[in-house]
Amino acid sequence: MAKCETRWGRALGLAAGLSLVLGACTEKASVDPSRQLGANPELPKAKDFLVPPMQVPEGVGWKGDAKPQVVAGLRIEKIASGLKHPRQLLVLPNQDVLVVEANGPGEEAVTTPKQVIAGIVKGRSGKGGKGGNRITLLRKKPGAAGEWEQHVYIENLHSPFGVQLVGDTLYVANTGNIMKYRYVPGETKMSDPGTELGDLPSTVNHHWTKALLASPDGKKLYVGSGSNSNITENGMEVEYRRAAVLEVDAATGASRVFASGLRNPTGLQWEPQSGKLWAIVNERDEIGADLVPDYMTSVHEKGFYGWPYSYYGQHVDHRVQPQRPDLVKKAIKPDYALGSHVAALGLLFYTGTGLPQQYRSGAFVAEHGSWDRSPLSGYQVVYVPFENGMPKGAAQPVVTGFHSKDEKQLYGAPVGLAQDAEGALLIADDVGNIVWRVTSAGQ
Repeated sequence: MAKCETRWGRALGLAAGLSLVLGACTEKASVDPSRQLGANPELPKAKDFLVPPMQVPEGVGWKGDAKPQVVAGLRIEKIASGLKHPRQLLVLPNQDVLVVEANGPGEEAVTTPKQVIAGIVKGRSGKGGKGGNRITLLRKKPGAAGEWEQHVYIENLHSPFGVQLVGDTLYVANTGNIMKYRYVPGETKMSDPGTELGDLPSTVNHHWTKALLASPDGKKLYVGSGSNSNITENGMEVEYRRAAVLEVDAATGASRVFASGLRNPTGLQWEPQSGKLWAIVNERDEIGADLVPDYMTSVHEKGFYGWPYSYYGQHVDHRVQPQRPDLVKKAIKPDYALGSHVAALGLLFYTGTGLPQQYRSGAFVAEHGSWDRSPLSGYQVVYVPFENGMPKGAAQPVVTGFHSKDEKQLYGAPVGLAQDAEGALLIADDVGNIVWRVTSAGQ
């Protein structure tokens, strides 16, 4: 341990030797990923690191006609390329598709060796690519093959992520506020300058993404607000309204904490059978390659899910001081583990009929991929079967091949998911700067 920590410290002044440092300090995972899926994942003993082991492939993008691999019965095609870090997707009633292009605002202060090295590591992967701070509209010409038309729809946004349409109002969640615009069907450029509905937590912006979901009646908006730290190392005062799902009144912009203790909730969705709110959550780092599993869960009003004091229910994180056994006792165990460090960012409950029968009535999850685990985890889109409103069975890889087999090169990384009017699965790829479309092989 001491030798590894010493090497990390020297790496600050030896960026050219980064690959050697990574190789020397990589901690191999010991738990089979299949044992960390489902309601009762295997949770080994926590470890302690001054700086966590890190491994990430070098981002090279897709060359020529290369594309992700899909399982038998499916086909995949590129419908947009040359984008600027596409993150989220929204299919409009007229079948146009909005693509949110963004990355972090770069406002977080770099104060520790870990942050310096993590920034270098993530930068190599392409995940740190400059975002467009805009929304692009994709439109398919009737009968035309190949990539769809691209139109810059809204510009000059501030690290946007979530987007929702309610009637003729389009809501966009920047990292620090919610904007609303008057939507006019058919426009290829937004004519409304927009107005601010309400503010969102914006100090530090360690987790900058703000997922957005409208209630079925359109009166409320739900926002995923990630933590400003791994385990409150930046102080609790900057965690106000963070590590939470917020409920926002769509008429006034007033908000309240709907559920808390969710380190970084993204991919908010309504589960079709139960009508319950679900989220995917990125858990904490730095206690081992096999801890802590990221997860998907139903989100209960006033529910507390553990962060920062405990993980996966009531497993205490002894690094957090002061301890809060009173809150740990209330911590809700998540519904379904997705695996450690998979970095799930996209969730879609599939309701269409365009894909084969085995992909109906369940959820697709986009796993953006690990940066502190060896072997790599995530970097795929999986399907989780559901029955009676709850997960039933193991997550199944559906779209893979985003990195080379030797784990040295990264071609792409999936983020946002959407279902188009024909029941195809759309995938935003922020390393490849592409939107992919998955259909049945016979279509």
